[in-house]
Amino acid sequence: MTDDGDPSGNASETENASAADRGADTADTMRGRAGESRLKLWVLLRANRLVVAGGVTVVVFVAFVAVASGLSPSLATKAGASDPVETLFAAMITAIVTGATLVVTIGQLVLTQENGPLGDQRERMNDSMEVRQSVASVIGAPAPTDPAAFLAALLGAASTRATALRESVHDRTASEGTADTLRADADALTDSVAGDADEVQSQLEDTQFGSFDVVFAALNFEYGRKLARLERLADDHGERLTDRERDLLDDLRESLTLFPPAREHVKTLYFQWALIDLSRLILYAAVPALVVAGLMVAVVDAGTFPGQTLGIDHLTVAVGGAFAVALLPFSLFVAYVFRILTLAKRTLAIGPLVLRDTE
Repeated sequence: MTDDGDPSGNASETENASAADRGADTADTMRGRAGESRLKLWVLLRANRLVVAGGVTVVVFVAFVAVASGLSPSLATKAGASDPVETLFAAMITAIVTGATLVVTIGQLVLTQENGPLGDQRERMNDSMEVRQSVASVIGAPAPTDPAAFLAALLGAASTRATALRESVHDRTASEGTADTLRADADALTDSVAGDADEVQSQLEDTQFGSFDVVFAALNFEYGRKLARLERLADDHGERLTDRERDLLDDLRESLTLFPPAREHVKTLYFQWALIDLSRLILYAAVPALVVAGLMVAVVDAGTFPGQTLGIDHLTVAVGGAFAVALLPFSLFVAYVFRILTLAKRTLAIGPLVLRDTE
C-alpha cells in the first residue's frame, strides 16, 4: 500500500496511515484524482473522437492560413515563382498511403489476439467461465452478460457487504467490545465503498458497450484506496472483530478484488474495439484525403484561385483547406490515441497502489 500524505513528526507512521485511511476526504472520481482541468479531461477522454478530430482539423486550417498570410512573400507569390504546392501535396500523398498501410498493420495486430488454435480458444473459454462462476457466487445470481451490468453487479455486492459489516459492528454494544474507533473505521469504509458503488452503478445505467461511457464510469470507482482502508481496519481491530465480522471483511475483500480484473477485461475489450474503429475511420478518411492531395498536385497553380478577401489570398485559403483535409487521417489518429494513452496511464496499476503525488 502507498500513502499519499507525509507522516507527521508527532505521531508514529502506523497511526498516521490509519488516520489518513479513516479521515481523508479522498477524491474517488477520476476527475477529482486527476488534478487537471475539466476541459483538458473532457478533450482527452469524454469528448466524441470525431469532434476532437474535427477540432484538430480546424486548428490546422486556421493556423496554416494565419501563418501563411502573415509571412512575406505570400504563398501566391511563391507559387508563381516555384511550385511549393506540388511539393507539399506530393509528400502528403506518400504520407497518406504509408499511414493507411500502417493502420492495416494495427488492425491485423488486434485481430491476431483473437486468432489461435482450438486448444487456446477452449482455455480462454474455460477461464472466462471460471470467472463468471466466481462472480455468480459473489452476487448470488447468474453473472450478467452485458459489460455494464456485469460491473454494476459486482459493485452492488460490494455495497451490500460493506453495509452488512457496518450493521454488525453497530449492533454490538460497547460492553461486547465495540470501540469508538472501530465504529468510526467501519463507517468510513462503508461510506467509501457503498457511496461510490451506488454512484457508479447509477452512471452505468443505460450505458452500452462500444461507447466510452462504460469504461469511464468504471474508472470512478477507486478500489485501491478502499482495499487499503479494509486492510487497515483488519490490522488495527483484528482482536475486536467477531468471527462473523471477519467473515464479512473477507467477503467484502472478495467482491472488491473481483472488480479490478473485471474492469481491466472490459477496458481491454474497449481498446480492441476503439483500435478497430480507428483503423476503419482512417481508411475511410484516406480516400478523400488522397483525392484532395492529388487534385492539388495535378490541377492547382498560382492562377487557379486568384484574388483576395479581407487581405487573404484565395490560394492560401484553398491550400490551407486542402492541407487540413489531407491531414484528417492523422487528426483521427491523434484523437483516438489521446484517449487510449490517457486511459492506459490512469489504469497502470492493478491493486491498492497509488501512482500519483496528490489526490
